[in-house]
Amino acid sequence: MKQKHLSFKQRLLVAATLFGMFFGAGNLIFPVHLGQLAGRNLLPAMTGFILTAVGIPILGVAAIGNTHSDGLQALASRVGKRYGCFFTCLLYLTIGPCFAIPRCATTSFTTGIAPMLGTAISPRMTLFLFSAVFFALVLFFSLRPGNITLWIGKIINPLFLFFLAILIVSALLHPGAPVFSTAPDASYENGALFHALSEGYGTMDGIAGLAFGIVVIQVIRQMGVQDDAAIASEVLHSGILAGLLMAFIYMLTILMGAQSLGLFAVSGNGGIALSQISSHYLGRAGLMILAVTITFACLKTSIGLVTSCSETFEKMFPGRLSYKAWAVLFTAFSFLISNAGLSTIIRYSVPVLMLIYPPAIALILLALFGKQFGHSSKVYFWVTVCTWCASLFDFFKALPAPLQTTLHLDAAINLAERFLPFFNLNLGWLLPAFLGLLIGLSARKRNKNITKKLQSFA
Repeated sequence: MKQKHLSFKQRLLVAATLFGMFFGAGNLIFPVHLGQLAGRNLLPAMTGFILTAVGIPILGVAAIGNTHSDGLQALASRVGKRYGCFFTCLLYLTIGPCFAIPRCATTSFTTGIAPMLGTAISPRMTLFLFSAVFFALVLFFSLRPGNITLWIGKIINPLFLFFLAILIVSALLHPGAPVFSTAPDASYENGALFHALSEGYGTMDGIAGLAFGIVVIQVIRQMGVQDDAAIASEVLHSGILAGLLMAFIYMLTILMGAQSLGLFAVSGNGGIALSQISSHYLGRAGLMILAVTITFACLKTSIGLVTSCSETFEKMFPGRLSYKAWAVLFTAFSFLISNAGLSTIIRYSVPVLMLIYPPAIALILLALFGKQFGHSSKVYFWVTVCTWCASLFDFFKALPAPLQTTLHLDAAINLAERFLPFFNLNLGWLLPAFLGLLIGLSARKRNKNITKKLQSFA
């Protein structure tokens, strides 16, 4: 039955769907670690993290709804058909087999399995064995979609959130140290808000929002809303509800991380921090239960990502490989990457995210405000080109120092520091994007004038 708007209950269901797609167990490693790094500067750090880890994902979903696009590729193709294919592949590989899927396995291992095994067995060998079993299960269920993911979603995810709530409440009631007395890491001594902006990139939800948008739109249509304008409105309303819940959990988790500095030193990554905090407050039994729930939650996320990536690539490249072949390929590649370890995966994902996030944000903003310039392809093109050029310098700067030296990138980075405003705040792409907007608007106006002259001669 057709209806103009969703009821409040239906909006809550859509919001829950969005929350389930965005918020995974792997997301927790970033706010916990951020809290430890920020120390007493957690308020500006919290603000920056929530802007990119919550705000951009919701705007990404809204961008798909606002433009009535048939998914990410259709939206990105406004820049150019080949670009639409390129950007879609790059985005899915980033939130899929290159980083997000391997991170799910290593998060499960680092947070729950490794602490229980201790140092008696080689960590490399146990990670290899664990990831082999993990990805064997991922492939098995990816090739046989059924009730397992529904079961995990209905039982394990709520159980995980329940234990997370117990952990957060325990930590807040018995803090390791007064939060505003803990010293921040050197990187968060000044400009904590801007450093936290790029930390929020690590969740990858900002770019995932562009991929998830079409799923949310389909859910709303199945509920009876067919009008494009009404769908766009419902996407935004449901997104705000999901965003508020995500922001609330992130705030508490960041606070928990900051308070843990009275108990532990700053950890190598958020997985270790979460494990230490869980062990302290919940004991070995609690840590074991948390490990099981996190592992199953990450398993569900990995199955969903392998399925989504395989379906997308089969659709984009018809006749090349079957869904089954793509699933095997992505799972095998994820297995290989996962054995690098959680810290290594996070470290090498940062340059790629610094490269891809600015063009993704630019695309989202163009989609949201496209009516102001008639969604002109020239505006899309020039803003995207200028943003990519600037984000390349962010990519260079985020590379490990030895690699920068090997590739002789020092001169390029120094050039960007001199001539790109806000480059040291990881926002060097803003001015180039604005210049691209001016060029695009000028080109659009010139084309309109030429068209009018041609019509006057007709």
